[in-house]
Amino acid sequence: MEIISNSQEMQARSREWRARGLKNGLVPTMGYFHRGHLSLMEYGKTLGGPLVVSLFVNPAQFGPREDFGHYPRDLERDAEMARKVGVDILYTPTAEQMYPPGYQTYVQVAELSRGWCGASRPGHFKGVATVVLKLFNQVRPHTAVFGEKDYQQLMVVKRLAADLDLPVAVVGRPIVREPDGLALSSRNTYLSPEERAAALSLYRSLIAARELVLSGARSRESILEAVRQIISSTPHTDIDYLALVHPETLEEADSIKGGARLLLAVKVGKTRIIDNTLLAETLLCCV
Repeated sequence: MEIISNSQEMQARSREWRARGLKNGLVPTMGYFHRGHLSLMEYGKTLGGPLVVSLFVNPAQFGPREDFGHYPRDLERDAEMARKVGVDILYTPTAEQMYPPGYQTYVQVAELSRGWCGASRPGHFKGVATVVLKLFNQVRPHTAVFGEKDYQQLMVVKRLAADLDLPVAVVGRPIVREPDGLALSSRNTYLSPEERAAALSLYRSLIAARELVLSGARSRESILEAVRQIISSTPHTDIDYLALVHPETLEEADSIKGGARLLLAVKVGKTRIIDNTLLAETLLCCV
């Protein structure tokens, strides 16, 4: 595996691949890999071409009181994990390269960025859309792979690619969980043992929502109230938002008719955790 930190070198490598008729893939990350990241890389390897994993903790998507300075970083550890998966290039641009002096151009996906995490974290999705577009221009992937845990982000990136006619297929992959159901996240390292136990209330609430649907519940109010009771009755939790939304537009859904996505954002201690699941009249898979 090769590590590239220079954007011009990454672009040159991408041009070389395309000249040879190779179809490369990209897995964008902020590093501190876990099994969720590795599952995206493993899927990327099935695509058949060179696989690039980008590792960049993007300052543009962090608010002034968020955890940019404390976000976990360990390049040596991450490089070894990526190497074992068979990643071809670990791309590690610097903030100075991505946002050089005088930088002033940002991209915004207007409606999909407006609510939920966009409301709680103003400017977050502007930073996400901007860095993803830059990565797409630098790596020029045929396919980009994202996790469904950051579901709103996935929808924002899909809209970005569609609206700007970007020649890249944006693929979402299922959430990877611990054996007890906690969705994997680099920020889980912030949780104390008591907070980690409390964080399981999110998974329990998703399971409860699915069981309600299986028993005949269809309305937004009944589903969200059941979710709210489970989480709010758990110590160390503070609900940011609970939402039942259309899976593509992310607009509030009155019922699950035709399918809806249940989105959760909860502060557990000082750590903000997100999770989600698909709710539909016919449930064919697990949370």
